Amino acid sequence: MTQPNDSCLMTAAELSAAIRARHLSCREVMSAHLDRIEQLNPAVNAIIALRDRDVLLAEAEERDAQLGRGEVMGWMHGLPHAVKDLADVRGLPTSKGSPLLAGHMPVQDSLIVERMRRAGAIFIGKTNVPEFGLGSHSYNPVHGVTRNPWNTGRSAGGSSGGAAVALALRMAPVADGSDFGGSLRNPAAWNNVFGLRPSAGRVPAWPATESFVSQLSTEGPMARDVTDLALLLSTLAGRDARAPLSLEDAPEAFARPLAHDARGTRIGWLGDYAASLPLEAGVLDVCRQGLAALEAVGCRVEEARMPLSREQIWDTWLGTRHWLAMNGLMPFYQDPEKRRQLKPEALWEVEGGLRMSALDTLRASAGRSALYQAFLVLFTRFDALVLPSAQCFAFPAEWHWPQEIGGTAMDTYHRWMEVVFPASLSGCPTISVPAGFGGALDLPMGLQIIAPPRQDLALLRLAHAYEQAITPVLARLPPALRA
Repeated sequence: MTQPNDSCLMTAAELSAAIRARHLSCREVMSAHLDRIEQLNPAVNAIIALRDRDVLLAEAEERDAQLGRGEVMGWMHGLPHAVKDLADVRGLPTSKGSPLLAGHMPVQDSLIVERMRRAGAIFIGKTNVPEFGLGSHSYNPVHGVTRNPWNTGRSAGGSSGGAAVALALRMAPVADGSDFGGSLRNPAAWNNVFGLRPSAGRVPAWPATESFVSQLSTEGPMARDVTDLALLLSTLAGRDARAPLSLEDAPEAFARPLAHDARGTRIGWLGDYAASLPLEAGVLDVCRQGLAALEAVGCRVEEARMPLSREQIWDTWLGTRHWLAMNGLMPFYQDPEKRRQLKPEALWEVEGGLRMSALDTLRASAGRSALYQAFLVLFTRFDALVLPSAQCFAFPAEWHWPQEIGGTAMDTYHRWMEVVFPASLSGCPTISVPAGFGGALDLPMGLQIIAPPRQDLALLRLAHAYEQAITPVLARLPPALRA
């Protein structure tokens, strides 16, 4: 029988099977994870709003009682889970890292939380984010800074930074996140875990004030291996009538075995946009290790070119980002007192949106459409496209964002993340996979793999094959776990 203290090192799939077979009790699993959080979380600040231990153990015991009656809620039965602090959990505060929402207590679950609750998850707390999820560095005036477990002087990334750190330190079996401009991918890369940005509409969002044009952001899964990632996607995905553009495909397919022969898969390496994209020294070296792993499982890697120029992609991103970010922030901006409490990046996004005309908005949407069509042309030559998950390694935690990369000044709080924007704009499924370690401090870096529209399952199968070739990378543990 597995010892309780070992349960944090098990995959979510292994934990699920052990609980259902009664080799581990839900109480043992909960206790082990809470012990680990108590031990490791103070140094990294990944999990916030942690619920009372006695209450959580009582809920775990009730899950055990259900098993004793032959009742299994789902594959997450009894698994401890911390929800990203942009999603609502009934009875848990949702601050979104903003003083304006500190203490806000939702009375309704968001859709993904409702689905995980139905699958048996026990919600232990939330994971930390940047204020309103803006930027890829998880710090805010309500809960403070989340630190990288590989080097606690460095950023954990964001906006799913707390989620990625909780995974890396084995404080949670799986994690949910969301991704507007890299928020599932950048923190995954910096924490040596997997993050999947699903196809547009794969994971519907509810509640939502607008459901037709706000499709750039999407929720999705994070995990330490691809099987767990796919299992969580099988819970998060699926049609909901309240989300009119959600996909009809049955999500059960993601819970089936992913073993796949990747030999002959055509990979297009987009690299650094033909040397036009600023990258920190060492990033491409680590990514080439990932390319070698793809070749090791039989993929054919060839050079490819980004179909639109860096300037075209940036202009499209900026226009699209402004007016979509403005949509969520406008109620705060319209109140002068609340406006004074918004961070500068939030004000910049709203005011950028207010300067746009209707024609500007249409031009941004047309630019996004052109990028999508150009990607389709690339996918006639390649089965998947690959490029780095980030342009730099994790930067010092006291910075707001990098002011320059490779000698090039970064003029906005997200200019240093341009490498993730094409996949966001395309709506194609994209996964960040660990590539290796490098740079001056030997920190993690990841690869983005982009699949054709709605080919999420094919992408997961390719990532699963890749995973078999990077076992040494995945076996490396953060310093806090090596003692």
